[in-house]
Formats: sequence, structure tokens, C-alpha cells
Amino acid sequence: MGAAGQGLSTDEVQNIRESLAAGRKPKVVFTASAGQIAGQVGQVVELTDPAVSDEFVVVRFGRDELPFSPADVAVAPRGAGRKATEPQPEPQVEATPAEPEFVLDRPREPVSREEPKVDAKPTPAPARRPVKAVKPKGPAGLTVTLAYADGEWTVAAQQGSKSLAKPYVVKPAEALRMVALVDVPGVHEAVEQIMGAERAEAEQQAEKLRAELAEIEARLAELREAR
Repeated sequence: MGAAGQGLSTDEVQNIRESLAAGRKPKVVFTASAGQIAGQVGQVVELTDPAVSDEFVVVRFGRDELPFSPADVAVAPRGAGRKATEPQPEPQVEATPAEPEFVLDRPREPVSREEPKVDAKPTPAPARRPVKAVKPKGPAGLTVTLAYADGEWTVAAQQGSKSLAKPYVVKPAEALRMVALVDVPGVHEAVEQIMGAERAEAEQQAEKLRAELAEIEARLAELREAR
């Protein structure tokens, strides 16, 4: 059983998932990381997909059902949340009537006619404990990466921790069009340098191949003349 300050362990999350599948709603107690509701008791009503959000433990607290992370709650100890037994009223003992007092010539005490004072200040209502504000979870962030390595341009896409597209090779012209959408001078200069270096290397290889081809054609012409 997890302590109130440690949150749920992996085994306890699995036990809660099995209890929900059996139709039970386990009780949990909020830890210090849950904020001002720490120490309060709630019921787990659902476990959502932890891959979508870290706050996948849905807890019913009062009239609300709010998502929390496993660190915000711990398994409640037995008996937590039960109403304390109301104390039984003590039996009233009838008072024995006092015997009449025989008094002669006893002066009467003056009756006070002062009106009782009423406190005009209203009693302040007890302050409600603020409940932890839960922001709705939006979709996971999308990251598209354009990279250059070993003479090749690649593009990859990832949403949150999920890979949407593994790095695949794109043509230099397509990479240049993508970079043109980014209005950052330093990026444009870096891409131009890479493109210029690749262009110069390609031209050198083309010149070398032309020279080799010319040499082969000359050799072939000599062989034809030797027939």
C-alpha cells in the first residue's frame, strides 16, 4: 500500500485497473503534490490512456470527476472516508425539586429591564477549500525535423513521444523549398553553403567522368581503326 506522500506505484495502478474492471471504485487519498486538497479522500472512476496524458487517474471528489497523475494520489488506508459514529446523548437526570424556602421580610431584588445586546456583526461563512484547477489537455505537440547528414537531406515527424514518420530522404530542391519558409537569415546562409559545397563536388565529379569518357572514346576509336 502506497504512503500518502509517495503516490501510486506501477503495481498499485495495475491493481486499480483490475478493480475497475471488476466493477469496484477504489478509494484514494490525495498526496501533497495535489495541492490544498491533500489528505482528502476520493474514488477512482476511470483510468485513461497514460500515453495521451500524465494525468490519467480520474478521481471523483465531491461532485467533480477530475484527472490526476499517479503522484497526486495514493491508496487510501482502510476505513478512510467513513463517517465517525455519533456519540450517544447522555441520559438526563431529573433534578430533585428543592424544598420551598421559608423567608420572612426578604427584600425583593429589582428586575433588570435591560434588553439583551445583539451582536450586529454577521458570522462569516466557513471558507471553502479551493479545488485544484485542472486545465484541459490539448493535443500533443507536433515536431517536423529537416536534417542534413552524409550528403543527404531527410525529413522526420513526431507528435509527443509517438513517431509519425521515420526519417526519409528528400531531394535538395525540396529541402531548399522547406527552408525558404523559415525567415531566419542564419539558416538560409547555412543551407546555401551546404548546397554550394555539394554543387562544387558534383561539378568536379562530372569533369572527372567527362575526362574518363573522352579517354575511353579515344581508345575505342583507335581500336576501330586497327581493324
